Amino acid sequence: MTTRAADRSTADRSPEDHTFDDRPVGDRPARSASAKEAPVMDAPAEDASAGRRSRTAPPTAGSDRSDSGHLESTGSPSTGSPSAGPAGSAPDRTAIETALAGLPRVVDLLAARAEEHDRDATFPYQGIEAVHEAGLLTLTVSERYRGPGGTLADTVRVLSQLGRGDASVAVVTAFTLLRHAEQARRADWPTAGYRRLLTESRRGPVLVNTLRAEPGAGASELPATVARRDGDGWLLTGRKTCCTGAEALAWMAVTARTDEEEPRVGTFLVRGESEGLEIDPTWDQLGLRASASHDVVLNGVRVQADLALGLTAGRRTVRQGADAEAELSLAWHDLALSAVAIGVARAAEAWLIRFLNQRTPANLTEPLGTLPRYRTALGEIEAQLIGAEELVEGLAPRVDRGEPEAVARTGPAHLLATRAATAVVQQAVTLTGNPGLSRRHPLERYLRDVLSSRVHLAPDETVLEAAGRAALERGARP
Repeated sequence: MTTRAADRSTADRSPEDHTFDDRPVGDRPARSASAKEAPVMDAPAEDASAGRRSRTAPPTAGSDRSDSGHLESTGSPSTGSPSAGPAGSAPDRTAIETALAGLPRVVDLLAARAEEHDRDATFPYQGIEAVHEAGLLTLTVSERYRGPGGTLADTVRVLSQLGRGDASVAVVTAFTLLRHAEQARRADWPTAGYRRLLTESRRGPVLVNTLRAEPGAGASELPATVARRDGDGWLLTGRKTCCTGAEALAWMAVTARTDEEEPRVGTFLVRGESEGLEIDPTWDQLGLRASASHDVVLNGVRVQADLALGLTAGRRTVRQGADAEAELSLAWHDLALSAVAIGVARAAEAWLIRFLNQRTPANLTEPLGTLPRYRTALGEIEAQLIGAEELVEGLAPRVDRGEPEAVARTGPAHLLATRAATAVVQQAVTLTGNPGLSRRHPLERYLRDVLSSRVHLAPDETVLEAAGRAALERGARP
């Protein structure tokens, strides 16, 4: 059975609905007027388009905008790092450090509900709300949009911690952070559309994702999703699969081809409540069960002409893309999702340590952690995690600095980090035996989540073949 995305989208709830409560909207009590508003960027109010509810709000004191309502840059409008400020000035890290300081509380909130959402495969609205209210969901919004301007290094730090609490919340958060970071670098969304997104973000979580995958499609094929001209806009028809956060997405950046004689391929910005858009609840995986990575079905969904981005002839995969921005976007993806897997593995190690310190078999007088064999095995786990963390956390600031060599290494880094995280959790299960596989404990969920994280990883042979080809090219140079 399919459902309209608008039925569950967090972005389509009123401010009073955004509380730490996972009940359906109609069953929730109203939040008092004194409730805390999320510490996100100022954004100008904007009237909703015809036929849609208004999401306007009075500008906050000190907001910087023109009378026309267009966003005003707080720094240079030119391209550059996401946190670029006025010439010669250092970025203000206050908002970022404040958000990062709230991470421990958020992780605790996520962990408290993770088992329930995993068991029932329900979307973690409460967890996303916690991430949003801590200012973490908009961490990578550029300073020129009055955002914190978080870097890839900041993103890796956040996602590794969120992965400890709930991997599903972490991956949903990851794709929204990646989209804001991409806008910070290239500003490809039209100003009005992005302004609307930021305005909504002042009221509650606004989730975004780019929808590329299609059932049975190969990476080198043209998208099966078709955009057909209709007056001054486009009508989209097709199906996207593995759409992380599908039921709660406020915006979907949908890749599609035109039905022209020579098809062009581009990205079409679709609102989550659009007419003709449905969510097919197909996601029933081993792990990441609360991520709502369902199929999105588009039946003649209308998109305004100015929301069709980057229409170009032909088709290139992201890894085959020649432009530096495509490679940089992929580097952010690789390290962000690596961080989530590492966070899951760290949660598994923490549970294992408690188990080894408390478990005393009937034939022993001391806990298992006192035995050299278990200490050595734990040391092996710790060594693998240190290696994965140093790899990912070391590459992230280098990518932020724009080092091409670091960008080129993120694919293999993602593969190695995911392998290490998986090996760590599997070893933890081996060391604990039956308790580790019991649904009374979270270790078996960590195992399922880390195994399912491979859905976000390119096939091993693709990554390794590319790495091998690059090595051969280096060796052939004089």
